[in-house]
Formats: sequence, structure tokens, C-alpha cells
Amino acid sequence: MDRMATKTLAEFYLQQGHLQEAYEIFKALAEKDPHDREIQNRLKELREKLNPSPYSQPLQSTEEKVRYLERWLANIRKRRRG
Repeated sequence: MDRMATKTLAEFYLQQGHLQEAYEIFKALAEKDPHDREIQNRLKELREKLNPSPYSQPLQSTEEKVRYLERWLANIRKRRRG
């Protein structure tokens, strides 16, 4: 894969909806050239798409907010119990 890792191939994967493959190629390219801002930006975008933050989209309804907070509280209680 290392020989074939190019921005063009990564962009092709991205256009086809293969986010993980695109991410892996951009990651390999970033290791070769860590100062390339375009690659770093693409990695950041893909990281957010692959692992979206719960804060990336605002909760719309009161019910959504309550469910989110209940899950959050349940996780805190679970961690405290060990």
C-alpha cells in the first residue's frame, strides 16, 4: 500500500465513500510529510466523520436532550462503580 499511497488515490476513495481507506492513505502520507497542511486538514475532516463528536450536531428536541443527558449520567455512574 505504501507505494500506491497518493493524494489522488485517497481522494478517489473519499469520493467513493470509503472513508476508512482514505483515512489510512492520508495517515501514511502525513507520516511521510507531516508539514503538508492539505493532508493534515483532510485527516482532521476524516477523523471527525469517522468518530463524530456528540457535540458536533446540536440536539433539537427536549426529548433528545434528556436522552443524551441520561446516557451521560448512566456512564458516570457506571465508571464510579468500576
